[in-house]
Amino acid sequence: MTAVLGGGLSGLSAAYYALENPKLAPVILLEASSRLGGWVQSKKSPSGAVFELGPRTIRPRGDTGQNTLNLIDDLKLGTKLRPIAVNDPAASNKFIYTNNKLHPLPISLKPLFRTCPPLNEPLISTIWREIRQPSIINKDESLYSFIERRVGSHIADYIISPMICGICAGDAKEISVKFLMPSLFRAEQLHGSIFRGMIHERLFDQMKPKKPEPWEIVPEKTDKSIMSSAERAQKSNWAIWALDGGMEQLPQALASKLYHKHLHIRLGIDCKEIFFKPEGVEVRAGDQSKTYERVVSSIPAKKLARLVENQHPDLANELGAIPSVTVAVVNLEFAGHVLPIDAFGFLVPPKEELPILGVIFDSCIIKQESTVLTVMMGGAWFDKYFGNSENLSTINDHLLSVALDQVKSILNIKATPISSNVSILKDCIPQYIVGHNERVDRIKNYILENKLPLYLCGASYDGIGVNDVIFSAKKAVSSIA
Repeated sequence: MTAVLGGGLSGLSAAYYALENPKLAPVILLEASSRLGGWVQSKKSPSGAVFELGPRTIRPRGDTGQNTLNLIDDLKLGTKLRPIAVNDPAASNKFIYTNNKLHPLPISLKPLFRTCPPLNEPLISTIWREIRQPSIINKDESLYSFIERRVGSHIADYIISPMICGICAGDAKEISVKFLMPSLFRAEQLHGSIFRGMIHERLFDQMKPKKPEPWEIVPEKTDKSIMSSAERAQKSNWAIWALDGGMEQLPQALASKLYHKHLHIRLGIDCKEIFFKPEGVEVRAGDQSKTYERVVSSIPAKKLARLVENQHPDLANELGAIPSVTVAVVNLEFAGHVLPIDAFGFLVPPKEELPILGVIFDSCIIKQESTVLTVMMGGAWFDKYFGNSENLSTINDHLLSVALDQVKSILNIKATPISSNVSILKDCIPQYIVGHNERVDRIKNYILENKLPLYLCGASYDGIGVNDVIFSAKKAVSSIA
């Protein structure tokens, strides 16, 4: 019997893939809360507009992107797909707010020979300086330090730092370049320069034949006349995609599939300890316990650390050293169309000292009758702007007020919102700080060396995106087989 800990997207995916292998049956999923889906949650406003509390768009590219689209097809969600092409404003228009003005992120060759704010020099000057910059052999480095050293502090402050706010609500001065932008790190380590390395990889590495991993092999379609979502994405050049009606439909469809296959799902089961024995893994919840052949854990690393610390304190120390941040999400709905521009949204560099990370223009991504915005706040700076994140019960009104003030000031919106929602997502995003790769390797090596029937997936280890957590679940289950 296989137990899956956690009913978020990664745990549901692990259960889904485990059911495909009869050797892992029966499978049971244990979730501490009263709902499935984890951080993927969609709410409806009184008018019917969709408020996303978590992710709302997904990239279709690469093995992980294709894997998610294959899952979408299997779950019969293809009719809900809303593709956004690369030339759509929701994909091509992204802004940085600095010096009291919105500046478009450079996505064309226009800044190559001229200065376009927020850049302070033409890109050709940056490229020429970076190519001549001496390289450093390094095990890892913060993303900020790496970019500052290679291309200058201005790009580190006004391009990379806000980008990291949008990716993981984190501080680029702490995040690992080796993990989050491995191609840039590898370029310097192997070729002495970011741009020389990028040119080399584009010209030579893509020519090498790639042997697919077991989890990357997609079964051949029985009806070849029907184009898969992954094929459609490639043919039509999708930049991102969303689900009409909200992203929560993905975990809901997964859960429905699992129920249909008679998988055992138990809600409200808050595990207190897991204990490894010769015959398997004893999972203790309250005054009850049950032994399983193996456990697939999709819960946050910090929580798993508490479950294993009595028996395996060294493993617990490594798991507990993966930090996370709290993010406040404020959804705002305005009557009609009040935005001055069509875009995905904008990000705010930490250097601006503003109490928001950025704003997403949801109603530009999926067209709606009203204007829907999502304001992201806190992250690595939650305590700085909103006090101790351990005491969250009294600040919803303050968060709403701050979010509304910033939106009205930056976007020059005069209207009053017709509805709103405030959510505080406690410890929702793991932070891949310097040394993360090595820490994850130590964790996995410890499990292998001690022959523990424990398999890891989820955002704590291999990436926080929807594609990442689904793919990590597939890999974890494949490693059991």
